Amino acid sequence: MLKVLGGSSALLCLGACEGGFSLGGGNDLPPAGTIGQAALLAPLSGPQASIGQMMAATASLGGQPTNLGAEVAVLDAGGDTATAVTAATAAVESGARMILGPLFSQQARAVAESVGRSVPVVSLSNDSSIAGGNLFVFGVTPLQSARAVIGFAATRGKRNVAVIVPPGPFGALAATAARSTAGAFGIKMPEPLTLASADGVVARLRQANGGQLPDAVYLPVVGGPFEAQAAALKAAGVQLLGSEQWGTIAPFRVPALIGGWFAAPDPVRFEAFANALENETGNEAGIVAGLTFDAVEMARILGRLDRQSRDGLLREAGFDGVLGPYKFTKDGQCERGLAVLSVVQGATTLIGASAA
Repeated sequence: MLKVLGGSSALLCLGACEGGFSLGGGNDLPPAGTIGQAALLAPLSGPQASIGQMMAATASLGGQPTNLGAEVAVLDAGGDTATAVTAATAAVESGARMILGPLFSQQARAVAESVGRSVPVVSLSNDSSIAGGNLFVFGVTPLQSARAVIGFAATRGKRNVAVIVPPGPFGALAATAARSTAGAFGIKMPEPLTLASADGVVARLRQANGGQLPDAVYLPVVGGPFEAQAAALKAAGVQLLGSEQWGTIAPFRVPALIGGWFAAPDPVRFEAFANALENETGNEAGIVAGLTFDAVEMARILGRLDRQSRDGLLREAGFDGVLGPYKFTKDGQCERGLAVLSVVQGATTLIGASAA
């Protein structure tokens, strides 16, 4: 997912353990047994089956069997809400005390309703709007990205930051997240621009910002007019900011993004995991793989501590994973520490980080 200058695996609290790859500290846990059991719901069939198979392979890095009765069983969520609910019901009937997944928000909402409030559901979705009750959102959300990169920009003297997004629900979520973040860092932010092309983007930006260009522009959504807009803004001399989505496109291969800053999982933590996943399964690691591994390890650890519950998820100390530190809040959201990377020729470099 990220190309980083220099090796850094030795800095991680991660390592190979007997039977698989695990977060550090596993030797201090009680042995596996019947204390806790969780289930990971992955789309093993249907249009997203390739993602589901990758999730199942990632779950096995911790040395866990995937059948019912395992510490963390992997079940097929299929491609619709009915199959996801069926899988969740089977898991709970077999003793699961916590559900991990599904990956998609509509399925996650249906599963949370079906299993009852006593069973926490930790969805890998990044749709923060579904959180609440027994449903926790574990994905990397627009708010987490905005908080990391806009907060970093403030420390570099960027006090006037604009936001440009394409039409659509995710763009709207990203724009709302950016605006809600700006005030906390003392940043002036004009009304976000929703643009379907790069035509006149610099002129529109000046118009929205009182006739002047802002210090920086946040482009959180990759795709569509993204690269053309970035090129026009770079030519105008504006500092570009990005979300974790930039990490999915090798930003150092996009000339307009050279010099830009974006939020991402900390590559120092992520590198050892990515190498282990590729060596063991042949899969390349991305955000979903990291989320899957962190969720499985969290459930495994909570299970051995007999804390697979809402209270266990809300532990004050939070958790530490390959995507960085994180902790859950009572409203079902996840506060996540992300790195800030700078795009340079041929690579991305670590320049900052936010706390969970």
